Amino acid sequence: MMMTSRSCICVSAMKPCCRFLISFKSSSLFGVSPTSSSRLINSSKLLQCRKIESRSIRSGVHCRRRNVFCNSDSISWGGSRCSSIGRGRGRGRGILVIPRVASDFRNQSSSSLDSHVNKDKSFESLFVKPLVFKEIPKKESGGKEDAKFGNVRVKGEREEVSSQSEAEREAWRLLRGSVVNYCGFPVGTVAANDPGDKQKTLNYDQVFIRDFVPSAYAFLLDGDGEIVRNFLLQTLQLQSWEKTVDCHSPGPGLMPASFKVKSLEGNDGSFEECLDADFGESAIGRVSPVDSGLWWIILLRAYGKLTGDYTLQERIDVQTGIKLILKLCLADGFDMFPTLLVTDGSCMIDRRMGIHGHPLEIQALFYSSLRCAREMLNVNDETKNLVAAVNSRLSALSFHIREYYWVDIKKINEIYRYNTEEYSADATNKFNIYPEQIPSWLVDWIPNRGGYFIGNLQPAHMDFRFFTLGNLWAVVSSLGSQEQNEGVMALIEEKWDDLVANMPLKICFPALEQEEWRIITGSDPKNTPWSYHNGGSWPTLLWQFTLACIKMEKLDLAKKAVAVAEKRLKEDQWPEYYDTKSGRFVGKQSRLYQTWTIAGFLASKKLIEQPEKASLLFWEEDYQLLETCVCGLNKSSGKKKNKCSRFTPPRS
Repeated sequence: MMMTSRSCICVSAMKPCCRFLISFKSSSLFGVSPTSSSRLINSSKLLQCRKIESRSIRSGVHCRRRNVFCNSDSISWGGSRCSSIGRGRGRGRGILVIPRVASDFRNQSSSSLDSHVNKDKSFESLFVKPLVFKEIPKKESGGKEDAKFGNVRVKGEREEVSSQSEAEREAWRLLRGSVVNYCGFPVGTVAANDPGDKQKTLNYDQVFIRDFVPSAYAFLLDGDGEIVRNFLLQTLQLQSWEKTVDCHSPGPGLMPASFKVKSLEGNDGSFEECLDADFGESAIGRVSPVDSGLWWIILLRAYGKLTGDYTLQERIDVQTGIKLILKLCLADGFDMFPTLLVTDGSCMIDRRMGIHGHPLEIQALFYSSLRCAREMLNVNDETKNLVAAVNSRLSALSFHIREYYWVDIKKINEIYRYNTEEYSADATNKFNIYPEQIPSWLVDWIPNRGGYFIGNLQPAHMDFRFFTLGNLWAVVSSLGSQEQNEGVMALIEEKWDDLVANMPLKICFPALEQEEWRIITGSDPKNTPWSYHNGGSWPTLLWQFTLACIKMEKLDLAKKAVAVAEKRLKEDQWPEYYDTKSGRFVGKQSRLYQTWTIAGFLASKKLIEQPEKASLLFWEEDYQLLETCVCGLNKSSGKKKNKCSRFTPPRS
């Protein structure tokens, strides 16, 4: 069966699709010495592997009933020979392992990653070595053997089970039932497992990067890191795929939006498991998932913090994955701002909702991922320039967001009195914002106490809508100052009836209505006012709200929101989102048994039970960044230095 490079993780007989991450420390690969590696990389005849039977290659990359892989001792370019290792009858608990990597293009001294990503075209023609499943023996347990749900461990009888509510017990059962296995090992959870879903053509049966994050946090907080480790390594391999839409390929650091495990029939009639990844080429609107790589880095750090297993992030292939994502995000462009410029639909709000430009959600996740990457990157001569670039962007980004995205009643009054058309380096109205842009709803809605970060900022445009995810991650990552973080939580508490009401939490407030809805969404029938992304209520945001509450010492507020959700979620069959201004109705097109709704609820419960673990998942203010504040540049120019809005005294 012919398989294209886009649809399966293999070496296609027609076109190479992946790149090797190989070690030159021991034996040579396929009998080719390291010194001749460039000839291997640049030879299209070798990469196309026309003389190797496609069935043998697929068996080496996919999964059958045994582990099959190719090595230098068992394969020749003139014929096809692969070594197979039987799994044996007794199978213990396993983990997914990618061989450690130390290829020559990583070990060479270089000024930066630029020389390999931007200039060395052979870098993109390499392909990833197949995963090998490594068996590890079961640990002896003092009580009954651990039960298993889809290969995810369920620890023996616990005292805490008796204290769980009926909703929690059902949620855990559903979450474990949503687990996706690849080659017999858990690698993620499906987006939704609605038995009544008739639209099988949609992609709710896939594993989404962003959707799996709350599932991962729930498993990690429950003491199960295996599925998270497998997920991180499997998606790392998918990062190396060739991604092409209409003859154009994005940077090599792009992570997929989702993937699906498919069964393909081989030439001998047997079935093999294959991964089918989507990088946006099949998505509605064909938008690449900017947030996938950011979430991957954030989850990688969380895995290390909650399991104590830092060996994963220290692996060379993982370090390379981090670098590629950073390289994609930190690439030079035309933009004058430190924020990431993206199109509509490139994050959780994946339909046209007027967030193109510099949306807060992307900036908050970008800042969080930069802080994560800085912690995890091995600093050496090869990475010192990249680390310096990360520090520089962190400083500039935090200043930009705190200075220009923050609004409270005082700031809005200042905008109301703005002069326009100011041509000066010392202009007050730097983005030429017209006071008439202040919406009428905001004048009455903004409280006297508190404030928030606006949704978007571009020349002559401020999006004053409140976007929940971006504001929560600004708090969690300390993108905002201590005073601003307290202001965000104060506003949510003050506007509880608007942002929480009958179901936490509004994805954005307020909804686009009438002519504004028609123009901005293009009359999107799914994003009608107070539905879906247009002011719908999304229970999955609950775990992020809980994390922010714990950081800001407002645990009671988190408990209040969880209690509101718990009253309805089980009865309503765990819907994806809720409609109406107060969140009273289950969404008109909402999938039931939505996994990240279930996982968000469970992660919130676990965080409330173990608030000490939450401190491992958020960040406090980084005062070293303030010492290198971009405001200091004004000193050398002799200009009057403005007071930096980022600096606030540490919390006592």
